[in-house]
Amino acid sequence: MRIGGPVVPMAATAIEHIPDERACPGGCRYEPKWDGFRALAIVNEAGGVRLWSRRLKPFNDAFPEVVLALFDALPPGTVVDGEIVRWGRDGRLDFAALQRRHVTRRGSDLALTEPCHYVVFDVLEAGGIDYRPKPLSERREALERLLADVPEPSLIVLCPQLRDTGEARLWFEILPAQGIEGLVIKAAAGRYREGKRGWWKVKHRTTTEAIIGGVTGTLAAPQTLILGRYEQDGRLRVVARSAPLPPSAAQELAALLRPAGDEHPWPAELPAGWAGGMPGTEKPTPYIRVVPTLVAEISADAATEHGRWRHSVRYVRLRVEMHPRQVPKDLDLE
Repeated sequence: MRIGGPVVPMAATAIEHIPDERACPGGCRYEPKWDGFRALAIVNEAGGVRLWSRRLKPFNDAFPEVVLALFDALPPGTVVDGEIVRWGRDGRLDFAALQRRHVTRRGSDLALTEPCHYVVFDVLEAGGIDYRPKPLSERREALERLLADVPEPSLIVLCPQLRDTGEARLWFEILPAQGIEGLVIKAAAGRYREGKRGWWKVKHRTTTEAIIGGVTGTLAAPQTLILGRYEQDGRLRVVARSAPLPPSAAQELAALLRPAGDEHPWPAELPAGWAGGMPGTEKPTPYIRVVPTLVAEISADAATEHGRWRHSVRYVRLRVEMHPRQVPKDLDLE
């Protein structure tokens, strides 16, 4: 056993399509991609529990109900990997409820009114065995044994897993109704590589439009787009930031962008946390305001919060034939 400091979790690389089960060494395994907080947990030899984020931030104070559930469910000498999620009353995942744990710092109170679950999808150590070098198929068997005696109902949940590509594609189509972002694909023969990318992820994406209201970089060489949409009351609101632009797109847009004056509806600097993530972890975003007359076609995933797309969107093309007032309002996708 080598239980000690926090473990840096294994990561996944985004791909566009669900691979066939034969594409992975030993066969592919398919799991839901949860819209929650990635978290690793240690129950040390004395029974003490430590819960932390993928960025090594402690979660014990924010999610005390999960800490208590781990203490009850797992034996000393255990390290597991999973995702903290919150199911709303409508049966969908509620990411905003997780964010409130950090904004309000009222973990103890919210643990009673908005309890969260911990979905466990991997085991790194248990019963005196280091499972990191072992294949996923063996780790999964060990994890199922580890959680077999957890009484129901419990806040500790075993992540479901599929082997069949057809069933995984069906999951991909129906699970978004529950707030599931997509699928994570793992090789059955793959070992757990701390801090490395070795899994794949496929997320639901939708093509839609947004208004270019600003850019990072320079007007001559824009790097990313700051995108907006009109609200029902007529205000232009920031809804997304694009991923870095391809050179050809940056060159095309540079010839069309026009700087805006102080009459622009957005501030000269966007406040910290405007594009999602943990409030207080980002600095204000400097950018250049542009006249909001250009419409961009974008590809966005389903994750939203506070009236914005939480993750970067992808620039697809310019919609020169489209007027900004023709763009869907708020975060409507139709």
